[in-house]
Amino acid sequence: MISTQNKREPYRFGEKLRAVRERKGLTLKTVANQAGVSESLVSQIERNKVSPAIDTLLNLADVLDINLEFLFEEYRKDHPVKVIRCGDRRKIKDDEVIYEEVAKAQEKDEKNALEAYIISIPPGGKTHRGSYGHLGYELGFILSGKAEFNYESLKYSLSEGDSISFSASSPHVLVNSGTSAMTAIWVVSPPQRFI
Repeated sequence: MISTQNKREPYRFGEKLRAVRERKGLTLKTVANQAGVSESLVSQIERNKVSPAIDTLLNLADVLDINLEFLFEEYRKDHPVKVIRCGDRRKIKDDEVIYEEVAKAQEKDEKNALEAYIISIPPGGKTHRGSYGHLGYELGFILSGKAEFNYESLKYSLSEGDSISFSASSPHVLVNSGTSAMTAIWVVSPPQRFI
């Protein structure tokens, strides 16, 4: 018995091309002329009878003003490993505090979704978002500097190498209590900041 598990389905984006062309009120001939191909080729592509060369597909997408992601969205592979390169991190500045994303939240993860970022706080600075509390759980690890963590009416002194974890439902604030910049890695579930 031959396994068909790895057999790849052919790309079938012809229906999308036809739907967009018809919605825009364009004829096969008009699209073909603007794309520099024959009317019969456009018809065959729309009926998924032929797979176009990439330059032909790009020309058709350009003529129809279609985003390529729209054409290929169902073929997007979900890679098990996500990498964020150092220079590609998203950053958010909240007053004097800088957040750099190190793990992206994935929509499909739903209740298991998390995000992680590096927090940089200058001397005397503090976080703001948790001051009212929110749903979820957080874990922090101090990379450098000194911090005071305020949780409800409790205060915790933290130094380089210390970690802390807590329910985020109560008010919480991270304050740089040192004389130099404080950095920490923070993990939050569910995602709150980079969503």
